[in-house]
Amino acid sequence: MSNDKVDTIVAIATSSGEAGIGIVRLSGPDAVRIVDSLFEAKSRKCLARVPSHTLHYGWIKDPEKKERILDEVLVSVMRSPRSYTREDVVEINCHGGPIALRAVLDACLSKGARLAEPGEFTKRAFLNGRIDLTQAEAVLDIVRAKTDMALSASQAQLKGQLSNRLTSLKEGIIKQQARLEVQIDFPEEEIGEVDFITIKKELNQILQQLNDLIKTERTGRYLHDGIRVVICGKPNVGKSSLLNALLQEERSIVTPVAGTTRDTIEEILDVKGFPIRIVDTAGILEPRDLVERKAVARSKQMIRQADLILLVFDASRPFDEMDKTMMYTVQKKKHIVAVLNKIDLPKRFDERKIKGFTKHLVYLSAKKRLNISELEDVLVNSIISSKTIHQESILVTSARHREALKKAQKCIAQAIDSLNNNVSLEYICLDLKEAVHYLDEIMGKSVSEDILDVIFSEFCIGK
Repeated sequence: MSNDKVDTIVAIATSSGEAGIGIVRLSGPDAVRIVDSLFEAKSRKCLARVPSHTLHYGWIKDPEKKERILDEVLVSVMRSPRSYTREDVVEINCHGGPIALRAVLDACLSKGARLAEPGEFTKRAFLNGRIDLTQAEAVLDIVRAKTDMALSASQAQLKGQLSNRLTSLKEGIIKQQARLEVQIDFPEEEIGEVDFITIKKELNQILQQLNDLIKTERTGRYLHDGIRVVICGKPNVGKSSLLNALLQEERSIVTPVAGTTRDTIEEILDVKGFPIRIVDTAGILEPRDLVERKAVARSKQMIRQADLILLVFDASRPFDEMDKTMMYTVQKKKHIVAVLNKIDLPKRFDERKIKGFTKHLVYLSAKKRLNISELEDVLVNSIISSKTIHQESILVTSARHREALKKAQKCIAQAIDSLNNNVSLEYICLDLKEAVHYLDEIMGKSVSEDILDVIFSEFCIGK
């Protein structure tokens, strides 16, 4: 992307609302000129002559009425190519009120800048070669990170850890492809025999590394999107009390009256570095009115969408048909944790009634907040192994990455199978070439404009 073919974009780069500081960001060949035409530095210096990566105090003036000050500001100048986009970038640090920010933005637009599209600053960084596509996606993940662990994983991807692994795999595939192509191009030359055993061995190692990466996708997805946990059970077993205990605040109304919760309530909490999207559902089994019918329908929908079910039983009451009905409702879910609540009261529940239903059973008192930490451990460990949590430094967090890796995996497996069955080397080289294409697609070296539009449309306008 050369500067003579692009325009200069501008956007508010900070979140809406009141704040101490708000930033209006410009990028493009006319960024310095546009701000220069609006900025009066206290030092009287012209921005066109100041060094890169310097900060200047002054005022942004109304483009129509020069005597009118729009805001008192600090202006930072970052010249190409040493900037976020590898273009000239100017950031105007304003007071964080929406009116002042909008006034400065409008002034920049009046001088020829164009309002940036969602993610356009990061898209320019990618198109100008400062970052690859996995790193660009990591920028969005950093903005959306809900826990420290999610943030660390995103920062590792931004630093290029995933890119480096993919580049290493790609180089390994190309190396084997080159060995085979020599045999194709010079079959009668004295270049020595091709060591097919070594080629197959190294391709199998690449295949295993691809498999290992693909296996990280679920952990990566949970880390960034959250693990959806649904609390369910018959009325008055303590579901809302359990939600409050996990959140350590009174989020749900708790009363002795069965059916107090008449709709789903969703909150996010950090458990062992993973964002848990926890949903408290209505415990109504036989709705009495339209509101309760809708609540039951919503609860069933949440159960279908859940990654993990917390099925709550009341330890102070015998197992009954309503408990049995709740077990039947969730029995098809892969990950279920049974919670025996109210252990602070005399026990009347017979655990043998739920034997074999799930291997995860936690005894606790939500009201007294007993054994809540034990439940938190089970929440993560029942769905993700502790080995995965502590040992994976490179995580695949995108469905796009996973699908491309699976396609590359299939190509490598097919190439190995062809080698074992003495298939023509030309076909094997085509499989290896296609595998390289899919790895390049992840890093953005061979990706369609439509895919780029979808990826960057998820960004906020100022990023």
